Amino acid sequence: MKKFVIEGGRPLKGEVTLSGSKNASLPILAATLLAPGEHIIHNVPMLGDVKTMIKILKATGAITKFENHTLVINTKSITNSKVPYELVSTMRASFLIAGALIGRLGEAYVSRPGGCAIGSRPIDGHLKGFEALGVKIEEKHGYINATTKDLKGAEIWLNERSVTGTENILLASVFAKGETRVTNYAKEPHVIDLIKFLNSMGAKIKAQDDSIIIEGVKKLQPKEYTISPDYNEAGTFMIGSAITGGDIFLRDVRWEDSISEIAKLREIGVEVKKDKLGIRVKRKKIIKPCTVKTAPCPGFPTDLQPQITALLTLADGTSIVTETMFEQRFNHIPELRRMGAQIELEERSAIIKGVSELSGAKVMASDIRAGAALVLAGLSAKGVTEISRIYHIDRGYENLETKLSTLGAKIKRV
Repeated sequence: MKKFVIEGGRPLKGEVTLSGSKNASLPILAATLLAPGEHIIHNVPMLGDVKTMIKILKATGAITKFENHTLVINTKSITNSKVPYELVSTMRASFLIAGALIGRLGEAYVSRPGGCAIGSRPIDGHLKGFEALGVKIEEKHGYINATTKDLKGAEIWLNERSVTGTENILLASVFAKGETRVTNYAKEPHVIDLIKFLNSMGAKIKAQDDSIIIEGVKKLQPKEYTISPDYNEAGTFMIGSAITGGDIFLRDVRWEDSISEIAKLREIGVEVKKDKLGIRVKRKKIIKPCTVKTAPCPGFPTDLQPQITALLTLADGTSIVTETMFEQRFNHIPELRRMGAQIELEERSAIIKGVSELSGAKVMASDIRAGAALVLAGLSAKGVTEISRIYHIDRGYENLETKLSTLGAKIKRV
């Protein structure tokens, strides 16, 4: 099993270009099923989760060609509405294929999704949304069997701002007769990217206050589209600059996608500046303690909670990080303790008493973002850190060790 070996204590310095957004790529790839023909999608990251979604598309009958971060998808002949358990079980976003197949074929036979072990992520909101559109739902042997003869617009209120729930309902509703209104929808950047892609194909979707309004159309056209930069990767590198006392320039990133994390970094003493080419993140001062509470967009992203927790282990004082999204998203804390961090858990909050330095240790990644947090901790730690189970990290970060090495990190995959 491969692992990362990191010799810490080196400030990250230089320039890095980010990959395309994983979280935007997955729903957009699913959405290509809605428009028969050839789609050309640029800036697609070569990640484990993306490769899984490509396998799912192929299972439905799509033909794909992936080269130099450009994915060509021919969706002319989509005939199979059943997706194998072996594919859907590996990541939660795989369930997005259900909404796309409902829109394209009027039926979907898909297993309940898997993914990172960060807590309960029910799909009840997805299913209730489908039912409101006129879809009949049956569940047998762990599979969801969704069928419809006539999709009709509906008023849908989401109990929570579920990202994949919002995306799945969007995919299923673009062909529904009449108007669909989805209230309390997720506003994350990758949801907005999906809406832009669907509208570019001919969908009629607009945001109004706290609702998305979808006016049903009869058909969509295949399109050429470019995936936006990955704001979670951007946030990870920003925090990487801060935790190592570095000076990084992130090229071609969108400032508006990272406002909450930029505000928090500035609060703790990190210099963050933008120009027309990107964002510069520099830290010279000590890290100030702070309070962080995750929340749906535009709040602080849960996908960056483990990374900022790692940063705050080195703050000059006591910080509190509260996780409101996923009850098991503190799997990185026992590993950070192995590196010398002083962290206590009280229900959904981590009480972090800053230390002067972390020490290299053997640790294990439990999910994508927890793994990223351990990489950042290893970069700042004194001595050598070995991180096992890095296949989790590879699901969300493309060539992470290569990018970090260009910034002066001493990291290798063995």
